[in-house]
Amino acid sequence: MAGFDDQGIFFSDNFGSEDQGDDGRINRTAVQRRFKDFLRKFHDANFSYKYRDELKRHYNLGQYWLEISIDDLASFDEDLADKLQKHPTEHLPMFEAATTEMADEVTRPRPEGEETVQDIQIMLKSDANPVAIRNLTSDQVSKMVKIPGIVIAATGIKAKATKITIQCRTCRNFVPNLEVKPGLEGYTMPRVCNTEAAGRPKCPVDPFFIVPDKCKCVDFQTLKLQEAPEAVPNGEMPRHVQLYCDRYLCEKVVPGNRVTVMGIYSIKKAGPVSKRSRSTKVSVGIRQPYIRVIGFEVDTEGPGRSTGAPVTPAEEEEFRRMAANPNIYEVLGRSIAPSIYGSADMKKAIACVLFGGSRKRLPDGLTRRGDINVLMLGDPGTAKSQLLKFVEKCSPIGVYTSGKGSSAAGLTASVHRDPATRNFVMEGGAMVLADGGVVCIDEFDKMREDDRVAIHEAMEQQTISIAKAGITTTLNSRASVLAAANSVFGRWDDTKGDENIDFMPTILSRFDMIFVVKDEHNENRDMILAKHVMNVHMNAQQVTDQATADLDINTLKKYVGYVRNKCGPRINDAAADKLKNRYVLMRSGAKQHERDTDKRTSIPITVRQLEAIVRISESLAKMEMKPFATDAHVDEALRLFQVSTLDAARTGNLAGVEGFTTQEDQEELNRIEKQLKRRFAIGSQVSEHCIVQDFLRQKYPERSIHKVIFLMMRRGEIQYRMQRKMLYRIK
Repeated sequence: MAGFDDQGIFFSDNFGSEDQGDDGRINRTAVQRRFKDFLRKFHDANFSYKYRDELKRHYNLGQYWLEISIDDLASFDEDLADKLQKHPTEHLPMFEAATTEMADEVTRPRPEGEETVQDIQIMLKSDANPVAIRNLTSDQVSKMVKIPGIVIAATGIKAKATKITIQCRTCRNFVPNLEVKPGLEGYTMPRVCNTEAAGRPKCPVDPFFIVPDKCKCVDFQTLKLQEAPEAVPNGEMPRHVQLYCDRYLCEKVVPGNRVTVMGIYSIKKAGPVSKRSRSTKVSVGIRQPYIRVIGFEVDTEGPGRSTGAPVTPAEEEEFRRMAANPNIYEVLGRSIAPSIYGSADMKKAIACVLFGGSRKRLPDGLTRRGDINVLMLGDPGTAKSQLLKFVEKCSPIGVYTSGKGSSAAGLTASVHRDPATRNFVMEGGAMVLADGGVVCIDEFDKMREDDRVAIHEAMEQQTISIAKAGITTTLNSRASVLAAANSVFGRWDDTKGDENIDFMPTILSRFDMIFVVKDEHNENRDMILAKHVMNVHMNAQQVTDQATADLDINTLKKYVGYVRNKCGPRINDAAADKLKNRYVLMRSGAKQHERDTDKRTSIPITVRQLEAIVRISESLAKMEMKPFATDAHVDEALRLFQVSTLDAARTGNLAGVEGFTTQEDQEELNRIEKQLKRRFAIGSQVSEHCIVQDFLRQKYPERSIHKVIFLMMRRGEIQYRMQRKMLYRIK
């Protein structure tokens, strides 16, 4: 009896544990009541009880979820919001339980057959600054985090049990309503059955199995989140993290969406060890991190979406002042890669690429792209790659890739099998990741033809259609393409004409502007260029500071993002009428050119080129933040189109020669030049007298013959030696 009378043992085992459980229960009840007070009493400045009203509206529509701002909760009860952020695993279920009770109150009386209130899912959002994926540490495990990134893969929807019922194989006894932790954690089955019956042998070890029909399940989906390309340091691989979404958060995003995720930084057990690595020692304590999502902020607007950094009212006022500057177009042109000498028209075209036109959605459901595609084609050493690198830095969303190192799957999207689940998953490529920005493709001519064909749809329709391994879907790729390529012969050869371009008309017609960049031999220009390069190398910092006096790269990037988000101009009636007439003239001129040369040009003039001029006009109006593109914008767009695509289409011809204004004289010069290039190969030498006599026998006027020879000499295609009175062609 001495042991029974021992008060310490008896009191400690029973009453102590009961008091502890009571404290936990009272605390839980108080927290839940405080959450309920927040939903009932919180209102804005106009005394609108937004969460209470929104909860009732969503419930009546059959949407059993409610989005809560943590900042609103902090203004109501800062201590409660702090607890929710530091211990979300414990407090979030209490918040959902309080919301379900609140829904029961605000929706009474409900129709017959709906007496049981549905569980409400809480989604959270916050205005706090996000943390990069690579900055997540073990200290943040089980805490609330906010991370940005791009969704690059998504699985299908599956079912996860929240409450399970298990049954013993031997005694057939049920154990109902066992809670399963949320997230990717499983449930550990009990090893022993505790049911005892008289005369029945003891149940063996591991007797339980799950009864599927008596389980309560929810939908869930796993996603793969990757760092944004602009956030990855040079030389580093992009980091990934797995996302777990359940219930109404499923199918909120698709691969290619840029998102900011609110979630609980959780860990799960490492997956099964593969056969190859079973011989190696694996630490028992290793856990894999993942994010249990409790809120999404999705950027779904593509080119017009926000670019991350918020614009302050002072910056907004400064941007409007910049747009009112009548020389803003020239300022923006000079601000594009100021350390690179020359190429003024090409830089203005790149400014048009950054701002883009206006995307239109037609009543029949079709869309017209607003993004502008530009191809730079020509000699090596003309700073094409440097321009591409600059655009990647100053574009709000920019992806740089090289043609030789890119496959069709890397540019568009790929489907592969997940090693863990053995299911097919889809990952977006460069054009999906650059949705809403610019894709810079260097060495465009080095791509394989079948890889180049893969981006046809992405460039015009701005979607990527996938039909592989039973997956049929469409991804958005609302991005501009800025490509650089060399000619077939390495350097541009004017004697070859269209043979320099090794691209199909199908891909060329998708480029709004095509620039032929030639490394011309000009002594004065070479001297200025050499001085500029020497200054850059000798005093790089000062040159950069002086060159960027117009707009620095950060201001340019913010201005581009702000204007794209705020402005969507349209072309007005007068400008549209002028453009219509000019398009008809361009078409007739292109047909005449094909008849004269007896050869179809590789750069056709089609309706796509008309739409290209409309987009360029809208981008010029967007730079000035004007609501409509006027005649002046159309004139500049036509000039840019003239110096780029039209000149490239007529390359190697004497179009626009001064002193010969009539159409007949121009056609005669083209015929003389064409025959001259055919008859004499590169490097051959021939007397000027022989050339003149030969063409005179063909009834060509002597003045035209001498004019052609003079112009070809001025362009460097013919050199003249006085002492021999000979002409010879050079490369």
